Amino acid sequence: MKGPDPELAKRLPPGQVLTAKWPVLTYGLTPRFDPRKWSFRCFGLVEQEVAWTWEEFLKLPRVEIASDVHCVTRWSKLDNRWEGVHIREILKHVRIKPEATAVMVHADPDYTTNIALSDLIDDDVLLALKHNDRDLEPDHGGPCRLVVPKVYFWKSAKWVRGLEFLDVNPPGFWEVNGYHMRADPWKEERYSDQETRAMQQMRAEAARKLRGR
Repeated sequence: MKGPDPELAKRLPPGQVLTAKWPVLTYGLTPRFDPRKWSFRCFGLVEQEVAWTWEEFLKLPRVEIASDVHCVTRWSKLDNRWEGVHIREILKHVRIKPEATAVMVHADPDYTTNIALSDLIDDDVLLALKHNDRDLEPDHGGPCRLVVPKVYFWKSAKWVRGLEFLDVNPPGFWEVNGYHMRADPWKEERYSDQETRAMQQMRAEAARKLRGR
């Protein structure tokens, strides 16, 4: 870890520390990827459910986007280069019903996180397949993870498998366990008042990893 220069510091939200590394933070085991069984689908408040197999997903147009990462455990990694499918490319194939206002992101293994629809549909949001010109490693969400740079990184679900469009905004896994519903890093929207055992374990693991770098 190192302190940023003044220009870089302007890009760091309150309470964050700059790192050149990319800590691996996962609650649970990394799921095994089977391209024969993988699919990505959009469902819920849509006119018709849409789904892609892995082979079909790889044929979708790709974009390259650079963005910063801000983790709720207080590290930030700047200037990440992502390659993948832009969220708007996905939504070209989906007719969302007007009453939809939120999205529940579904990912392996049985993980969920909630995002406002307005936060999801933005210029820098994509389903990433590569990071810094390399295939996304399994521990970092490979083969495919959601990237939503404007919010803390737990909202950028690893191993993403689907988007459920809703007219309510229910909490996902970490939100049920005390994390903030919106997660704006510039407002330090980290946790609710009560910290759960799962949150304590993940924070302790993050501290151990950072001390070892």
